[in-house]
Amino acid sequence: MKGREDEEERALTKVFLTSLSAMVAETTTFPIDITKTRLQLHGESLSSSRSASALGVAGEILRREGLVGLYKGLSPAIVRHMFYTPIRIVFYEHLRNTFVVSTDPSLSLSTKALIGGFSVQVVASPADLVKVRMQADGRMVSQGFQPRYSGPFDAFNKILRKEGFGGLWKGVFPNVQRAFLVNMGELASYDHAKHFIIQNQLAGDNIYAHTLASVMSGLSATTLSCPADVVKTRMMNQTASEEGKVKYRNSYDCLVKTVRVEGLRALWKGFFPTWARLGPWQFVFWVSYEKFRQISGLSSF
Repeated sequence: MKGREDEEERALTKVFLTSLSAMVAETTTFPIDITKTRLQLHGESLSSSRSASALGVAGEILRREGLVGLYKGLSPAIVRHMFYTPIRIVFYEHLRNTFVVSTDPSLSLSTKALIGGFSVQVVASPADLVKVRMQADGRMVSQGFQPRYSGPFDAFNKILRKEGFGGLWKGVFPNVQRAFLVNMGELASYDHAKHFIIQNQLAGDNIYAHTLASVMSGLSATTLSCPADVVKTRMMNQTASEEGKVKYRNSYDCLVKTVRVEGLRALWKGFFPTWARLGPWQFVFWVSYEKFRQISGLSSF
């Protein structure tokens, strides 16, 4: 009985530490995330649009909206990570440890990738939708249009009222596809790279190993997930016109139209700001998480 209580307490501690580390990482890197989102929406379905750089987009946000514009949509992003990150991290660790105990102490990268890919995203999709809509709103304001939403709660209410309950899960399928690819690249790569570094004595289980592993993790996750991320962003941002028409019928239609009009490279729009965000995000998250675990007396991830 005592052992079961201790196990539950450790699980709750992991959930709390994961949420705390994710909130720190999200707040630190959010300006890069909003730059990536605006860049992915730039020139949407316009073959004649000029190309834009991440620095140019960030500079335009600062010039037209000020410093606060770089944090538009932060609150729903924080809410999302309070649910999403603990689920995927703790669930991955539990599955990994279960496989290690029952099969082999050294899992292959492909096995870890499959385990990481099974982490869920559905529960956090509404918060992600609101975050994307609010980030896109800032661009509308800079172009002289009225914003659609005054805040996250207003966004939730209006989406529910105008688009129904299902509207909160618009873009959920490309979101789940993206999450699957991110988790395959992020969790499996970090886990595998960290243990490779330690086992080959390139570094101990310390900040150096965590930094190197997070860089590899960020690059793998970005390369795999960027096309799905572009589709997810565009699907979530679209709203029906007064006639009830939408630009994209589904994620496949969005993919086809994006490639047809803007070319194949459009699927990796925002690649560098995505990588620039994932690298620091994972560095802050993993270093914080591993340190918090150490302080709490938990074993390393």
